[in-house]
Amino acid sequence: MRTRLTVLADEEKDAIHEASLRVLARTGVRVDSAKARGLLKAFGAEVHDPSGVVRFPRAVVEQALGMATKEFSLGARREGWSLRMNAGDCLLCMDGQGVSTLDRRCAEVRPSTYQDLQEATILGNALDEVGVYWSITTAADREENPEHFLIYLRDLLRNFTKHIQEPVSTAREAQLLREVLQIVYGSSKTIREKHPWSFLLCPLSPLVIEESYTDAYLAMSGLDIPVGAMPMPLMGATAPASLAATAVLGNSEVLGMLCIAQAAEPGVPFIYAPALALMDPRSGGYLSGAIENGILGAIETEMGRYYKLPVMASGGSSGHFTPSIQSAVERGMNGLLTALSWPDIMVGPGLLGGSMILSLEQFYLDVEMFRMARRASEGLRANERTFLEEVIASVGPGGNFLAEDSTVEAVHAGQWYLGDLFTSAGYEEWVSRGKPSVLEEVRERVDRILASHQALPLSDEAEKELEALMARSR
Repeated sequence: MRTRLTVLADEEKDAIHEASLRVLARTGVRVDSAKARGLLKAFGAEVHDPSGVVRFPRAVVEQALGMATKEFSLGARREGWSLRMNAGDCLLCMDGQGVSTLDRRCAEVRPSTYQDLQEATILGNALDEVGVYWSITTAADREENPEHFLIYLRDLLRNFTKHIQEPVSTAREAQLLREVLQIVYGSSKTIREKHPWSFLLCPLSPLVIEESYTDAYLAMSGLDIPVGAMPMPLMGATAPASLAATAVLGNSEVLGMLCIAQAAEPGVPFIYAPALALMDPRSGGYLSGAIENGILGAIETEMGRYYKLPVMASGGSSGHFTPSIQSAVERGMNGLLTALSWPDIMVGPGLLGGSMILSLEQFYLDVEMFRMARRASEGLRANERTFLEEVIASVGPGGNFLAEDSTVEAVHAGQWYLGDLFTSAGYEEWVSRGKPSVLEEVRERVDRILASHQALPLSDEAEKELEALMARSR
């Protein structure tokens, strides 16, 4: 059977759900968007306009849960890269919103540039285990204006041909995004059918849904844009000081966002995506390498499955600033726990230092760890065919199975995970090759990918229309 990590008993999932319903009905959520409050009022929620607090009766939440589309695909420009939700598959999503970069040439941390963002995008596009884009870092050398936003969208669509999950922050950006998507994909009908783009909205913990990103998302209504809700409650700071209470708070915030999405566009596809985490009680900061983050990642998956919603769970984080023993232990431990819960999408590769520092070497290492975790998740199949009793009888006591056909077949069938990054040769061979380090090898591989990878180009017609749109925006 497949290896699956289970943290919650069925009755505990029921209890988290019921506690969340009580929070939503009694305490409510502050919704800063007047447009969203109007939609929720019409949907049956109780709106207190002076404070912006919205309370959600049980029936309203259950109605939204029943309306959300749960089985759909996240499409892509590249053929063959449609990621089916709730179908047992799992791929990586690039971690998001870092601010600095560990320069692989001088090993110094500096503010991220637009070039850093482009290199990470190309690397993610080249690695098959990465199926979803999220802007992994912000470029300090770029201004926020319509022209630069359009350049970003054009370069993103040129360099990343799989699924893109990216919010916009203003209604103006939403309008420009609509135009870009229609240029690249041809029609609103194609966008609605293929779902090549999805939104990620992050309610502010505790219990606040902000205005700008929500209004920008609402401005995209009519395109059936899938939406993931990713509150980031921090246990002990922006969430109460227990794992269970943090799960309840994050779950409440996701359900509140779900109600807005369904009130705005009934049946719109929805992704359960809380990023539950811990405060470091020694500093008050984000304890990104905590083993408990892996437990919370598994809880995220289990609660999403409880609602039969697709899940994007977070895992594989570290507080250290470079690829190191600390980052390997922390990311390997908490990342494996999340991976073994097997969400539809797993967020995490590429950022260090509490998800603030981009490292392309770490990005590549994270993908390799995911490959290993994927093999661990496959478990084993125990049946009459796999017991190989006839082979045991044929070889007999004291024999050897190396030359057996079944051994060759098992190697080709993936019974071993045979990665090519970490050394498995003898000590003498390693010494004869100059004692190479894993980090040196990773850096060389990253450089080769960046020098050679060719993304699927946009059509000439799309390039011309995008250029014309940028000219009109100046």
